[in-house]
Amino acid sequence: MSSKPEQKETHQANGAVPVDHLPSPDRGQLVEPSDFLGPDGNGVEAVVLESRANAKGVREDDALLENGSQSNESDDTSTNQSPEPASPLKETSFSIGLQVLFPFLLAGFGTVAAGMVLDIVQHWDVFKNVTNLFILVPALLGLKGNLEMTLASRLSTAANIGQMDTPKEFWKMITGNMALLLVQATVVGFLASIAAVAFGWIPDGHFSLYHAVLLCASSVATAFVASLVLGMIMIGVIIGSRKMGINPDNVATPIAASLGDLVTLALLSGISCGLYKDLESKFYMNALVCALFLALLPIWIFIARKDSATWEVLCSSWEPVVIAMAISSVGGLILDRTVSDPNFAGMAVFTPVINGVGGNLVAVQASRISTYLHMSGMPGESSKAAPWKCPSPCSTFCSSDVNSRSARVLFFLVVPGHLVFLYTISSMQGGHTTLTLIFIVFYMTAALLQVLILLYIADWMVHWMWGRDLDPDNFSIPYLTALGDLIGTGLLALSFRILWLIGDRDSDVGD
Repeated sequence: MSSKPEQKETHQANGAVPVDHLPSPDRGQLVEPSDFLGPDGNGVEAVVLESRANAKGVREDDALLENGSQSNESDDTSTNQSPEPASPLKETSFSIGLQVLFPFLLAGFGTVAAGMVLDIVQHWDVFKNVTNLFILVPALLGLKGNLEMTLASRLSTAANIGQMDTPKEFWKMITGNMALLLVQATVVGFLASIAAVAFGWIPDGHFSLYHAVLLCASSVATAFVASLVLGMIMIGVIIGSRKMGINPDNVATPIAASLGDLVTLALLSGISCGLYKDLESKFYMNALVCALFLALLPIWIFIARKDSATWEVLCSSWEPVVIAMAISSVGGLILDRTVSDPNFAGMAVFTPVINGVGGNLVAVQASRISTYLHMSGMPGESSKAAPWKCPSPCSTFCSSDVNSRSARVLFFLVVPGHLVFLYTISSMQGGHTTLTLIFIVFYMTAALLQVLILLYIADWMVHWMWGRDLDPDNFSIPYLTALGDLIGTGLLALSFRILWLIGDRDSDVGD
């Protein structure tokens, strides 16, 4: 005869879970109790979870059960609680802010460094003679940020739901996603150069084949090398976060964005400058560089195809990338037209900062909401966590929901964060602009309005994509960061023009 503990172990080995050990969100998924016969012939009551048709769903259930068992709060197991999915980690506003603060500041200083680099290289011969590079900067930085943050969001979700727990799963996930990233980076770099050529040629009516090939070679080489380096860094960040008990959603995307802006802009400046020196004497070098990276595409496609998940992403993720590229290119056109005017040359240093901070914050929120939804089911499944209607601003920012709490924390980081970044720029004498009170007011207004719009759009877009059977980890961040580039560049350019019109000469905007 088996003892009761042995019956309990047998019961759980068959997939049964006692009701009192389940968090309330999962009790709605229980089927009718079944009677199994134990070894002694006595009936053993078992409660069986609904099985899902794929391993990812099973791991999501495991993650939920683990999180539920780790909590000692009585409301986590209350039967009277509404069927709301549990958050991936039990987080308060303070814990969210504490985890986001350091990577947010790190990301901000990365964008400050990128702005300082752009402020310097805008006076180089290659940027003066090939002005289409200014159009390429927001497009390439935005798209590279999209790819890196999408990778970080995808791997963060996989880590949180247990898809990287075994060595076999880990290496399969890493190799497939790295190959996917290199394919996307090469194609994105090529498309971004075409967009830069088109947006520069249409208004002016002037086309140069030499400059077009230079843009193509510089863009493709920069995107490939930056993706290879940053992808490996992201893998290390996510692994380290899990080992330290930190939610990767809070740290991975800001670090990806900060390093992406600085590394990509530095590589773009150096590579384009080197290729420009050999443009007339060794024109074939530009074409050879572009052809070399394009020729490597079949290798990365072959590797990505071995994993069904990455292959599905590779086949279905081009629409948001291409649309995001077009949106970012419009922001690049605004930057090109503004910086080309000597009265607004100081705008170059602030553009990566305002765009980077807005993109970082909205990427964190999108990644958190996506992980939150993955814990409740699969994309397209009916869930109260994914309402189909457009949310109200109050529900986005003022409710007691965990996602609303994180939205408030991220929004409140805007002003202190930008004040630190502005002081850093001023102390390094960047931007040819004196920080007057009226300049700070206009700049902060633009930054707050940008983040407010982005967080609201993220709340709507992620849930809308989820209801349309689209994985937000793969589709939402490109749109959101591209909108951040467009809104940030547009509002910043408008602020500079208003300051110039009202005659704020003390800020030396036109210096």
